[in-house]
Amino acid sequence: MPAAGLNKHLQEQLAGLKTQGLLKSERSIATPQDAEITVNGRAVVNFCANNYLGLSNHPEVVAAAEEGLKTWGYGLSSVRFICGTQSIHKQAEAQVARFFRKADAILYIACFDANGGLFEPLLGENDAVLSDALNHASIIDGVRLCKAKRLRYAHNDMNDLRAKLVEAKGCRFKMIFTDSVFSMDGDIARLADICELADEFDAIVGIDDCHATGHLGATGRGAAEVAGCLDRIDIITGTLGKTLGGGAGGFTVASAEVVEWLRNRSRPYLFSNSVPPSLVAAGMKALELVDGATDLRATLKAKTARLRAGLEAAGFTVKPGPTPILPVMLGDATVAAKMSELLLAAGVYVVGFSFPVVPQGQARIRIQVSAAHTAAQVDHAIDAFRSAGRELGVVA
Repeated sequence: MPAAGLNKHLQEQLAGLKTQGLLKSERSIATPQDAEITVNGRAVVNFCANNYLGLSNHPEVVAAAEEGLKTWGYGLSSVRFICGTQSIHKQAEAQVARFFRKADAILYIACFDANGGLFEPLLGENDAVLSDALNHASIIDGVRLCKAKRLRYAHNDMNDLRAKLVEAKGCRFKMIFTDSVFSMDGDIARLADICELADEFDAIVGIDDCHATGHLGATGRGAAEVAGCLDRIDIITGTLGKTLGGGAGGFTVASAEVVEWLRNRSRPYLFSNSVPPSLVAAGMKALELVDGATDLRATLKAKTARLRAGLEAAGFTVKPGPTPILPVMLGDATVAAKMSELLLAAGVYVVGFSFPVVPQGQARIRIQVSAAHTAAQVDHAIDAFRSAGRELGVVA
């Protein structure tokens, strides 16, 4: 068979991943997403979902999805420009645009597609993209698709960004694009400094706000709100698949001209089915809830501080940062995998991350806190980490 050689090669590669502790497997959850879920027939506390405000199974979000299904049907069987645009899609885009104080918004089936379809339509060979070294894979892939000059600056290093802007000085358009929150490290882009440099060099600023929208900022408008530069950011991509209900669907918000051009030239938008209306309805409800979620944001902040303090007191190295993403640094991929298994046995669901998701030698367990977690669940996680860490010799 023609594929026999390929299959044999892949078997060898997979065996190698397993030996190195890099093979990724999936655990099956037998319940809806929540702070507590059932895995392998037992209840465990979930500390690895992007469910920052606990809205993924919120009754109002579920009810909105059900109503959207009954009112608008299951799916469109079409892309948007043929017969895939319903009134609810336009309403959602207007709501997202208002939320971020931008002129317009465009929905995608996922933010991976929003990023993948952003750069190629807007930038050509006379332009430049300046991208943070730790940007998400979707940004990296999107940038690769365009013909613009690609300049990668060291993570959050404004001196290096300045040097790259100098290098790009002769380009027609210069776009600085960065994650607002870096999902594997939990730190925030230096957006105020980036905007200052952008003003100096006449550059466009774009951010992926997936891990910030809804739970960061006084009103949940993300990292740019925290930095005080929301109105200066030109383009924001984001998702309905994390804080905003946890389903699926991405978006780009920008000027009316940028959005209209994307509707006409962005390939993932032009050649992918519309976001199912039930997901749109749920996302709209989640966005509405986020607007009034001041108490949830305060609860999330308090639970995050409690967990961080407990882990550091136990002797773990936790990367600094102001977000509910807590990377517990372990270094060795095998240790990270073993610790995640010990923690699961102790009733704490977390996942070990290793290369290629993070750099070689920087394996970690990434904890993500939710406003839905109770104080008792947080304390249980601290105790479980301490016990597993001692068993593996990670902490004393």
